[in-house]
Amino acid sequence: MMPQTNDDQQSSSSTSSSTKQQRPKRTRRSLDPLLITPAAAARIHFLISQHNLNNPGSPEGPAVGIRLGTKKRGCNGLSYTLNYAYENHLENHPRDEAMTINLSSPDMEGNGLKVFVEPMALMNVIGTEMDFLDTVMTSEFTFTNPNSKGECGCGESFNV
Repeated sequence: MMPQTNDDQQSSSSTSSSTKQQRPKRTRRSLDPLLITPAAAARIHFLISQHNLNNPGSPEGPAVGIRLGTKKRGCNGLSYTLNYAYENHLENHPRDEAMTINLSSPDMEGNGLKVFVEPMALMNVIGTEMDFLDTVMTSEFTFTNPNSKGECGCGESFNV
């Protein structure tokens, strides 16, 4: 048996690396941080329509969606905040996570509205379902958050 020379080793290693099949790149699906129910989307649509109707000459322009955040307050640590978001929202808040409400039917109220999530709130709300309940006793947005470790008795605040 003849010993391999450097030239033989280089040629065999170059052919073995070129014959290796490269794995196809996995594409990452971009998931929305929130799930918005049709009832919540319809209520957001109603609130934005009323806001734009009552504030036609607003310096920010018409509202195009909402901005969801969290604040440190309440008896259990964090609570949700909702504010209007305007056309130039990403210019003023470039780090916000943006998503569009996509409902099963394009004719449903709220379809196509924007939802922006504050960067500090993003990790606390990933996977949260936002719904709207209208009962005899209350009319409110509700949040079912899988990251929540506990809530206060009144439901106003949560901790993660």
